[in-house]
Amino acid sequence: MIVGYLRVSSRAQDAASQRTAIERAATARGEVIEGWYSEQRSGGTMRRPALDELRAAARTGVVNRIYTFKLDRLTRTGVSDTFALLNEFKLAGCELIAVADNLHLKLGEDDMQTVVFQFALGLAAKLERQAIGERIAAARNRLEAEGRAWGRPARLTGLKLEQAKALRAEGRSIREIAVAMKVPRSTVGRALSQKGGSNEKGRNQAGTADSPPQQGASQSCTSGTGGAR
Repeated sequence: MIVGYLRVSSRAQDAASQRTAIERAATARGEVIEGWYSEQRSGGTMRRPALDELRAAARTGVVNRIYTFKLDRLTRTGVSDTFALLNEFKLAGCELIAVADNLHLKLGEDDMQTVVFQFALGLAAKLERQAIGERIAAARNRLEAEGRAWGRPARLTGLKLEQAKALRAEGRSIREIAVAMKVPRSTVGRALSQKGGSNEKGRNQAGTADSPPQQGASQSCTSGTGGAR
């Protein structure tokens, strides 16, 4: 029999996408999946009911080809467990196709070398992601320790911010200020809404409007929030 093995680790996941990918790959090879082994279990343990049934079927010769979405759907407990499982399939004369990994393992010597290479690539990618995360965290901690803000620097500061405030005081709209200073409207609105970015609180809150506030609008806005000068 040609069978498919599906595994998800939580209720939030759905095996439908795995099944679709497997069926598409099998059809491309002119094959039909005759049976399915599916379960919702963590890959951190080898004691899984559906996997146990699949292994038993392979040992008795009922299954001679297994499709799975990725090799880590079968096991994620380490290289030794993975090699042991693949060797078990090999001795049973059962081939394995990992669709997303683009692997068709007849489990000869060369195929085992391919698995080693795949694991090496996966481990290298994981270590690189961890290293990037550690560098980002270290940079953030260093900036915070120095009292500096984390993230992109403000685009309107110093003289540019004063220029934007002066234009706003002249009654220019956010759109007009953005065009004049060649920066996004959102940047202008955000800069003028910061503490001290405008002389009036009400004008700050209306800062993202395309047109300047009408006379008396800032008084109404200030009154509505109960603010006191």
